[in-house]
Amino acid sequence: MRVLLLSGTAEGRRLAAALAGRPGFEAVSSLAGRVAAPADRPGTTRIGGFGGADGLAGWLAAERIGAVVDATHPFAARITGSAVTAARRAGVPLLLLRRPGWTEGPGDDWRRVPSLEAAAGALPGERIFLTIGRQDLAAFARDARRWFLVRAVDPPGPPLPPRGRVVLGRGPFTVEGETALMREHAIDALVTKDAGGTATAAKLTAARGLGLPVVMVDRPPAPAGVPAVGTVEAALSWLDRLDRLDRPGTIHK
Repeated sequence: MRVLLLSGTAEGRRLAAALAGRPGFEAVSSLAGRVAAPADRPGTTRIGGFGGADGLAGWLAAERIGAVVDATHPFAARITGSAVTAARRAGVPLLLLRRPGWTEGPGDDWRRVPSLEAAAGALPGERIFLTIGRQDLAAFARDARRWFLVRAVDPPGPPLPPRGRVVLGRGPFTVEGETALMREHAIDALVTKDAGGTATAAKLTAARGLGLPVVMVDRPPAPAGVPAVGTVEAALSWLDRLDRLDRPGTIHK
């Protein structure tokens, strides 16, 4: 079975590695190309878009793809929407692999908001740490009063907040490092997306320890009617079940 992995996350890399050692599967990892130097992953990798849902549907048919696993970032709503439409048109099973979101704990001061625009209108402080990626800074670019520490994997382009500094970094980060960074820049509040996972969770622990509020942007809703799992192991089980059903001579129950 050829499996298309819409990847870019740590879970996508782990699933590609697991399928590389699994007889009967061939994984093709697809990356959008938004990161200049993406982390290596086993198997075949393609870079760039498909030309929307129509292009992806045609590609699935031409490449004889037997299943699609969407392991993109939880906020990659446009890619996920195209994958849902394309998979339905091509008649290819689709699974969403989404790691669980973060959960507020004792000592946390989180302010949940539905969008980046809402976050920009609810900033509790004057010196703000933005950890939202390099492509979503426009909502904060009109704020000439506050100072922003912007962290991204690659250098962000305009529009940028007029006052602040950009630092580059790729997780995993440590609590000690995040605490030192926030102290160095006298941060008043943290703004982040509810991405989940452990690679970038240290900033939340650091904010708790420093008594800083966190403006947490909620995830977009998952598409209705599409199966979803939260772990690589569950995704492998889904693919194994699908493979068994597709084998010649298998009795479907």
